[in-house]
Amino acid sequence: MIRVVATTPFDGQKPGTSGLRKKVAVFQQPHYVENFVQSIFDSLEGFEGETLVIGGDGRFYNREAIQIVLKMAAAAGFGRVMIGKGGILSTPAASCVIRKHEAFGGIILSASHNPGGVHGDFGIKYNVGNGGPAPEHVTDAIFERTTSIREYRIFDAPDIDLDTLGITRVGDMVVDVVDPVDDYAELMGTLFDFDAIRDLFASGFTMRFDAMSAVTGPYAHAILEDTLGAAHGTVVNGEPLPDFGGHHPDPNLVHAKELADLLMSDHAPDLGAASDGDGDRNMIIGRGRFVTPSDSLAIIAANAHLTPGYKAGIKGIARSMPTSGSADRVAAKLGVACYETPTGWKFFGNLLDAGLATVCGEESFGTGSNHVREKDGLWAVLMWLNIIAVRRQGVDEIVRAHWAEYGRNYYTRHDYEEVDSAAVDGLMETLRGQLESLPGTVVKGLTIARADDFAYHDPVDGSVTTKQGVRVFFTDQSRIVYRLSGTGTAGATLRVYIERFEPDPARHDQETQAALADLISVARVLPDIEGRTGRTEPSVIT
Repeated sequence: MIRVVATTPFDGQKPGTSGLRKKVAVFQQPHYVENFVQSIFDSLEGFEGETLVIGGDGRFYNREAIQIVLKMAAAAGFGRVMIGKGGILSTPAASCVIRKHEAFGGIILSASHNPGGVHGDFGIKYNVGNGGPAPEHVTDAIFERTTSIREYRIFDAPDIDLDTLGITRVGDMVVDVVDPVDDYAELMGTLFDFDAIRDLFASGFTMRFDAMSAVTGPYAHAILEDTLGAAHGTVVNGEPLPDFGGHHPDPNLVHAKELADLLMSDHAPDLGAASDGDGDRNMIIGRGRFVTPSDSLAIIAANAHLTPGYKAGIKGIARSMPTSGSADRVAAKLGVACYETPTGWKFFGNLLDAGLATVCGEESFGTGSNHVREKDGLWAVLMWLNIIAVRRQGVDEIVRAHWAEYGRNYYTRHDYEEVDSAAVDGLMETLRGQLESLPGTVVKGLTIARADDFAYHDPVDGSVTTKQGVRVFFTDQSRIVYRLSGTGTAGATLRVYIERFEPDPARHDQETQAALADLISVARVLPDIEGRTGRTEPSVIT
């Protein structure tokens, strides 16, 4: 039977760029999950009898939350729920399942690359029928509903066995527990030349894939080792754990340091890769060569035609505004458009659905294409493997050849994490107030050419998104971007992006922080980061 439960609103249930994220303890409050899920359902129309996909990254509280969502979906009138065995579905796999089975939408339980465990983070986001994150008009409606909710509906039923494949029911709703890997692996097989990659591994090519004790482990074991023939042990930290084994599941040089150190050592395999908590991010490292996500996007776009799924070429490239301009020059040479969007994968959805873009990427270690409507960590790794298999070159050789042809964008991101929110809000507002006066200003010998607060005009639906980051451009074509992140759960994160283009191949071997040292100094002084935040150094440099 359906039980109607009286409730009152919680403050702060506003979805960010990737849904609602808070500490686990916040989600564990009575009615908290229920309020948000009911607000999702109350903001949708036309789902009676339709299919809902549910899955998560296996973090702490994943199973408990899934049981709540299942019973509320039954009470709401969904006809069928598809859920990954064990409650597991990577974010790109969830998008794949939504699209393949023409589901109405999906609920993904994840806080992506944020830490897990009892004292870690948890998250819920809604994906629409194209498989992508809900657009802003939907998340705005969900938030509005959370502020006025007075009751929720839930089906009284025993918990579902999430660990046995097959069909059960909650009331009249069918619950289909499916293998979380099957549909995704099938899709990858249509995009990439698995035979060529098998031959690559058979030739002695070596690899280390760090799943960071997160959701990508089962996918990597099944595809890389079982299907493609990579040596047993290629995948490490391959079992999803509720606390990610104590890892911070963010695949960057700081949190995947062990992998990075290995690839820079004398015992390095040919390729190193890692993915994050929910499987949508990736890090690519060759022997002695870290590939920035911006460069990875550009190299993938330039070489996508070497793979079966993209042999006809790409229709366009989309990148988030903070991502370096390296992909822009690839687009120019290919004669396709390059779209600059706000941060957040949902902004790529319209471009992909309209056929305007094929490959998309963000500097925050996210890359993907029109095969799903999420960024996809393992897809990026398979793309690199396919490119290497066809070109028969190592990662470093491919990167250097790319720079020689297109020039190099020296690029870094400095994160100031868990900073006082009021302090960084004040910093950003001060910068915005200086936009008109900054041009012509000389800071530490560098002259500012122009400055703005990035706004995006969607070419498909005409929507406008404002206040997406302050950009400062210099006369030497370098730039600095200041932006507040929406993915944290404590305090605020100020991200500072620093970039300089270098066309001369003779100057492509500088260390990144050294090559950008003058810009880094300006980036700190211009808004007085130390004076406003008390931070003398960033928390993370990538």
